[in-house]
This record gives sequence, C-alpha cells and structure tokens, in this order.
Amino acid sequence: MNGAIRSEFRKIFTTRLWWGMAIGVVVVGGGLAAVLGGLAGQGEGQNALPALDKPGMVTTVYTAGLSLAYLLTLAIGVMVIGAEYRHKTITATFLSTPRRVNVMLAKVVALLGVGAFYGVLFCLSSVGVGATIIKLRGFDPFPAGEHVWRTLALSLLALGLWALIGLGAGILISNQVAALLISIGIAWIGQSLMSLAFLALHWTTANELLPANATNAMVSGLSRGFSGESVDQLSWWGGALVLAAYATVLAGIGSFLTVRRDVT
Repeated sequence: MNGAIRSEFRKIFTTRLWWGMAIGVVVVGGGLAAVLGGLAGQGEGQNALPALDKPGMVTTVYTAGLSLAYLLTLAIGVMVIGAEYRHKTITATFLSTPRRVNVMLAKVVALLGVGAFYGVLFCLSSVGVGATIIKLRGFDPFPAGEHVWRTLALSLLALGLWALIGLGAGILISNQVAALLISIGIAWIGQSLMSLAFLALHWTTANELLPANATNAMVSGLSRGFSGESVDQLSWWGGALVLAAYATVLAGIGSFLTVRRDVT
C-alpha cells in the first residue's frame, strides 16, 4: 500500500503539471487577497463591503481566491485518472498492483495530500499578501485568531475534497478533455447559474447545498447574492460535511466502477 501511494505521488510530482498548478494557486491566492483587501470597507448601500475590523471580512480576504484554486485541484483530480486511460498506463498500474482497491485508495490518499500541499501554498500566498495590506490599512491581520486559523485549515481540506470530486468526475466521464471541460464548466459557471435560479425561486436549502456554496460556508464569513444582498449559508461544519459527502459519493462511485471495469 505504501508503495502504491509513493507511486501516485511520483506520477504527479515528476511532471510539469505540479509546478504549473502551484504557480496558478499562488497567483490566485495572493492576487485576489490583494484585490479584496484593497476594496474592503468601500462601496455604498447593500453593495458596500464590510471593513477590515470584522473577523469575517479578514477571513474572506484570505480565502478570496479559493473559488479559483479549487478549480485547479479539481482539474488535477480529473487528470490523475484521465491520464491513466488516455496514455493507457492504467494496465501497467493494475499489473504492478493487482489489488485494484489499493490503487484507488492510494489515489485518494495522494489527492488529499496534493490538495493539502496546494492549500499550504495558497495560504502562504493569500495570508502573506492579505495580511500585509490589512496591516498597511491600519487593521489587525489576525482578529479572533483561532477563527482565522480554523478557516485556513479548512481551506486545505476543501482543496483536497475538490481533488476527490475531480477523481470521480474523471472516472464517470471517460474522455479526459470532456471531463475537464464539463467538470470545470459546472463548478465555475453551472453552479453560479443554479444558485441564481435557486435564489430567484427562494429555494434556500438547495442553494446552500451546492458544492461551491458549501465551500464558501466552510471558509468565508460573508455570503452575498448577485445583487450584493446577504444570503443564508450553512455553518462551517455543515459546509464541510456537505462537501465531504460530494467527494465521498463521487470518488466512491468512480472507484467502484474502476475496480469492476475491464481494462483493455
């Protein structure tokens, strides 16, 4: 089992994929923290952003880029299994580790580890840039410190869970390119459209249970609708449970199909 896990890590970290994704995570983490840190406390009416003396606004600055960072770990999850079928290395993988369950467990462990790794890079970038801007604007970068640290720890978990969602999508959609386009399209655009429809229909619970909104509930102290109004969201632990359920179901179904499916 340990050998299978090391093999999965090598498949990721011996390609150019990992550092390209790392650059993307660092850029979106620091870049959006800088933008939101600069805009905090500005605006009028319901479109006004809270000031940086609110702990919820500080954590929102630090996690502003998470909605783009988890698209990158989602893509990694798709490619971890999609590349195996595309380059036909899945046969060699199963020959070297005949117990297919061990192979899939190793992929799950590796993706959680990779998600945590990118989460650390994301937090270093977003907190480094965001805390500097907050300090320059005369506010405390770590108000209610335990709340901030919990949010950062949950960011690592969220990126790992989105990688597992990608693994499930990569198995259920056998074509790698189609899997990437569909999964990222749904996660980025599809969920926004569904959230807009649910809010228009006043389907509050359905809106809260969308993966993107569950992620936001885990890490952000703010939840805004498309017109800037506040909307209901789950508690942080409720969001974590919902996102974990999505990851477990998709990765579980995908792993079951992979274990049972013939390989040619």
